[in-house]
Amino acid sequence: MKRLIAFAAAPVLAIAVFSAAAGADPIADRQALMKDQGKAVGSLAPIAKGEKPFDAAAVLAALSKLNEDAQKIDPAALFPAGTETGGETTASPKIWEDNAGFTAAVNKYKADAAAAAAAKPQDLASFKLAFAQVSQNCGACHQTYRIKKN
Repeated sequence: MKRLIAFAAAPVLAIAVFSAAAGADPIADRQALMKDQGKAVGSLAPIAKGEKPFDAAAVLAALSKLNEDAQKIDPAALFPAGTETGGETTASPKIWEDNAGFTAAVNKYKADAAAAAAAKPQDLASFKLAFAQVSQNCGACHQTYRIKKN
Protein backbone atom coordinates (compact mmCIF):
# COMPACT_ATOMS: atom_id res chain seq x y z
CA MET A 1 0.00 0.00 0.00
CA LYS A 2 2.84 2.38 0.89
CA ARG A 3 4.50 1.68 -2.46
CA LEU A 4 1.29 2.42 -4.29
CA ILE A 5 0.98 5.76 -2.53
CA ALA A 6 4.64 6.56 -3.25
CA PHE A 7 4.25 5.72 -6.95
CA ALA A 8 1.04 7.74 -7.16
CA ALA A 9 2.65 10.73 -5.42
CA ALA A 10 5.79 10.77 -7.62
CA PRO A 11 4.15 12.33 -10.72
CA VAL A 12 2.44 14.97 -8.58
CA LEU A 13 5.76 15.84 -6.96
CA ALA A 14 7.47 16.01 -10.34
CA ILE A 15 4.81 18.36 -11.67
CA ALA A 16 5.15 20.58 -8.60
CA VAL A 17 8.94 20.76 -8.98
CA PHE A 18 8.68 21.46 -12.72
CA SER A 19 6.07 24.17 -12.14
CA ALA A 20 8.23 25.87 -9.53
CA ALA A 21 11.23 25.82 -11.87
CA ALA A 22 9.15 27.10 -14.79
CA GLY A 23 7.98 30.04 -12.69
CA ALA A 24 11.53 31.08 -11.77
CA ASP A 25 12.66 34.61 -12.55
CA PRO A 26 15.86 34.36 -14.63
CA ILE A 27 16.65 38.06 -14.17
CA ALA A 28 16.43 37.81 -10.38
CA ASP A 29 18.33 34.51 -10.44
CA ARG A 30 21.22 35.88 -12.51
CA GLN A 31 21.37 39.09 -10.48
CA ALA A 32 21.55 37.14 -7.21
CA LEU A 33 24.28 34.92 -8.64
CA MET A 34 26.31 37.88 -9.92
CA LYS A 35 25.91 39.69 -6.59
CA ASP A 36 27.23 36.61 -4.82
CA GLN A 37 30.15 36.51 -7.25
CA GLY A 38 30.80 40.17 -6.55
CA LYS A 39 31.08 39.47 -2.83
CA ALA A 40 33.67 36.76 -3.43
CA VAL A 41 35.69 38.97 -5.78
CA GLY A 42 35.33 41.84 -3.30
CA SER A 43 36.92 39.73 -0.58
CA LEU A 44 39.80 38.69 -2.86
CA ALA A 45 40.64 41.97 -4.61
CA PRO A 46 42.10 43.71 -1.51
CA ILE A 47 44.38 40.73 -0.95
CA ALA A 48 45.55 40.80 -4.57
CA LYS A 49 46.21 44.55 -4.26
CA GLY A 50 48.19 44.08 -1.05
CA GLU A 51 45.63 46.00 1.00
CA LYS A 52 44.91 42.97 3.17
CA PRO A 53 47.26 40.21 4.27
CA PHE A 54 47.27 36.90 2.43
CA ASP A 55 45.33 34.20 4.29
CA ALA A 56 45.45 30.86 2.45
CA ALA A 57 42.29 29.51 4.11
CA ALA A 58 40.26 32.66 3.36
CA VAL A 59 41.54 32.77 -0.21
CA LEU A 60 40.71 29.12 -0.82
CA ALA A 61 37.22 29.57 0.64
CA ALA A 62 36.55 32.60 -1.56
CA LEU A 63 37.97 30.92 -4.69
CA SER A 64 35.89 27.82 -3.97
CA LYS A 65 32.75 29.94 -3.60
CA LEU A 66 33.59 31.83 -6.78
CA ASN A 67 34.02 28.54 -8.64
CA GLU A 68 30.84 27.06 -7.17
CA ASP A 69 28.85 30.07 -8.36
CA ALA A 70 30.63 30.19 -11.73
CA GLN A 71 29.55 26.63 -12.47
CA LYS A 72 25.91 27.69 -11.95
CA ILE A 73 26.06 30.21 -14.80
CA ASP A 74 23.98 28.67 -17.54
CA PRO A 75 23.48 31.18 -20.37
CA ALA A 76 20.38 29.40 -21.69
CA ALA A 77 18.66 29.31 -18.29
CA LEU A 78 19.78 32.67 -16.89
CA PHE A 79 19.67 34.70 -20.11
CA PRO A 80 16.74 33.27 -22.09
CA ALA A 81 15.25 35.21 -24.99
CA GLY A 82 12.81 37.81 -23.75
CA THR A 83 14.80 38.75 -20.64
CA GLU A 84 16.93 41.31 -22.45
CA THR A 85 14.30 43.99 -21.95
CA GLY A 86 12.21 42.79 -19.02
CA GLY A 87 12.79 44.09 -15.53
CA GLU A 88 15.70 46.18 -14.34
CA THR A 89 18.76 44.58 -15.85
CA THR A 90 22.23 45.70 -16.84
CA ALA A 91 22.60 42.79 -19.24
CA SER A 92 23.59 44.18 -22.63
CA PRO A 93 21.61 43.27 -25.74
CA LYS A 94 24.95 41.98 -27.06
CA ILE A 95 24.33 38.82 -25.00
CA TRP A 96 21.49 37.87 -27.31
CA GLU A 97 23.04 39.36 -30.47
CA ASP A 98 26.28 37.40 -29.96
CA ASN A 99 25.09 34.48 -27.88
CA ALA A 100 27.89 32.21 -29.13
CA GLY A 101 30.51 34.75 -28.00
CA PHE A 102 28.78 35.22 -24.67
CA THR A 103 28.56 31.47 -24.09
CA ALA A 104 32.25 31.11 -24.98
CA ALA A 105 33.14 33.87 -22.48
CA VAL A 106 31.08 32.16 -19.77
CA ASN A 107 32.72 28.80 -20.49
CA LYS A 108 36.19 30.36 -20.31
CA TYR A 109 35.30 31.98 -16.99
CA LYS A 110 34.00 28.67 -15.63
CA ALA A 111 37.22 26.89 -16.63
CA ASP A 112 39.44 29.60 -15.16
CA ALA A 113 37.43 29.76 -11.91
CA ALA A 114 37.73 25.98 -11.59
CA ALA A 115 41.49 26.13 -12.26
CA ALA A 116 41.97 28.92 -9.69
CA ALA A 117 40.12 26.97 -7.02
CA ALA A 118 41.96 23.75 -7.90
CA ALA A 119 45.33 25.53 -7.67
CA LYS A 120 44.77 26.07 -3.94
CA PRO A 121 47.23 28.98 -3.75
CA GLN A 122 49.41 28.83 -0.65
CA ASP A 123 51.18 32.15 -1.10
CA LEU A 124 50.48 35.62 -2.43
CA ALA A 125 52.35 35.14 -5.70
CA SER A 126 50.46 31.98 -6.71
CA PHE A 127 47.18 33.56 -5.61
CA LYS A 128 47.78 36.67 -7.72
CA LEU A 129 48.51 34.51 -10.75
CA ALA A 130 45.33 32.44 -10.33
CA PHE A 131 43.14 35.41 -9.46
CA ALA A 132 44.42 37.57 -12.32
CA GLN A 133 42.99 35.21 -14.92
CA VAL A 134 39.61 35.02 -13.21
CA SER A 135 39.33 38.78 -12.70
CA GLN A 136 40.38 39.46 -16.30
CA ASN A 137 37.47 37.29 -17.41
CA CYS A 138 35.07 39.26 -15.23
CA GLY A 139 36.29 42.56 -16.61
CA ALA A 140 36.25 41.46 -20.24
CA CYS A 141 32.75 40.00 -20.00
CA HIS A 142 31.38 43.04 -18.19
CA GLN A 143 33.02 45.35 -20.73
CA THR A 144 31.29 43.60 -23.62
CA TYR A 145 28.10 42.13 -22.20
CA ARG A 146 27.03 44.53 -19.45
CA ILE A 147 25.51 47.99 -19.57
CA LYS A 148 27.37 50.32 -17.22
CA LYS A 149 25.34 51.83 -14.41
CA ASN A 150 25.37 55.59 -14.06
